[in-house]
Amino acid sequence: MWSKIKPYVISIIIPLAVGGISALVTSGNMQVYENLIQPPLAPPGFIFPIVWSILFILMGIGSALVYVNRDRNPTAARDALYVYGLQLAVNFFWSIIFFNMQSYLFAFIWLVLLWFLIIIMIRNFKRVSPLAAYLQIPYLLWVTFAGYLNLMIYILNG
Repeated sequence: MWSKIKPYVISIIIPLAVGGISALVTSGNMQVYENLIQPPLAPPGFIFPIVWSILFILMGIGSALVYVNRDRNPTAARDALYVYGLQLAVNFFWSIIFFNMQSYLFAFIWLVLLWFLIIIMIRNFKRVSPLAAYLQIPYLLWVTFAGYLNLMIYILNG
């Protein structure tokens, strides 16, 4: 039984660890968000860790589905997992750019890069496991919303 769930457990731990390390690295500057002029629809700060935890779990499940179904299309699975890793790294650095560097325009541009990588990841995931791709739709929607928040924070606080 462990051999069947092991890829899922490991695949969920990876993005949660990335998110946790990112939160740890930026924790001293999280108050920055509360002190900014907020755009309409801006959620309270406590919502972010809840949403991100859910999204990281969905990312992990999706990457596990690609991994366990890699025999269906090995090249597509390799490409999908490569883009997955790349977008996870880009995701990690956004928090540092936004909270620690407080470079809101650069953070927005970085978020646009992340958005495109998520689209590519979804497309690549779908070639191996459509369910893995569909599990990433909330992530894409949240990053789209984060883009709105980030751009508006730049405009309102620039």
